[in-house]
Amino acid sequence: MPIPVIPADAPAPGVIVTAAADALALAAADRFLELAREAIATQGRFTVALSGGSTPEKMYALLAAPERRSAIPWEQVFVFLGDERFVPAENPWSNYGMAKRALLDPIAFPESNRFPMPTPPGVTDLGAAAFRYTDVLATFFQAPGLAEPPAFDLILLGLGDDGHTASLFPGKPALEVSTGWVTGTPPGVLPPPVDRLTLTFPVLNAAKNVLFLVGGEKKADVLQAILEGGSDPATHPAAAVRPRNGSLTYLLDAAAAAKLTRPHSAAGGEGTHGSPS
Repeated sequence: MPIPVIPADAPAPGVIVTAAADALALAAADRFLELAREAIATQGRFTVALSGGSTPEKMYALLAAPERRSAIPWEQVFVFLGDERFVPAENPWSNYGMAKRALLDPIAFPESNRFPMPTPPGVTDLGAAAFRYTDVLATFFQAPGLAEPPAFDLILLGLGDDGHTASLFPGKPALEVSTGWVTGTPPGVLPPPVDRLTLTFPVLNAAKNVLFLVGGEKKADVLQAILEGGSDPATHPAAAVRPRNGSLTYLLDAAAAAKLTRPHSAAGGEGTHGSPS
């Protein structure tokens, strides 16, 4: 099966640059609340696939702060995971464990609205875990035939130094999954060295909104390659994330955006340029 090809008519992603890491997390929290309010107002619920990483953790802490936790009715929010390390939730590497500590437990988020990916000790087979989470998604989104992937209101993603996103790593078979929704995968070159579960490109590209959160100077080269260099998804898998009927936004800090040469929006301000590469 081929690695996804970026459609020739795919709209360019939106790019918003913030001053620094704290401003990035704040802008992400505000965008999360904006999309949640819109979805709840129009359809009575908000479905989101969370991401791991330091920037999402800061965003989750901001959402849990007293001044924001009452901004939306959390009982109408339904939380899933975009990818997960195949470790117990108590393990420091667990994406769900981080979200639980930073956001879900502090706001007493309903247990019935949490849909973590199945991991040990409850399940120890990676393939069985992927099958089980696919069934969770099919049941929740009322798509038992798996004909169309679920359309999340928001999927949060990060970007690895190697161009991966979620747990879709360069050179791994997960890139070639064209119909399945969830798959297991061995780790990439970046730590931690544990097997993963991940949503696949069909699900990422069915989302109504995809928001990349990218911070730090180590991401500048790969970000420039993806946004301006015409990256091959085989080597930079994040380049293959192009929602068919949704919105794609890269939310960056200035360090990550330093090598971009085209004008982009600034959070809360006028357009900004990256320095020439």
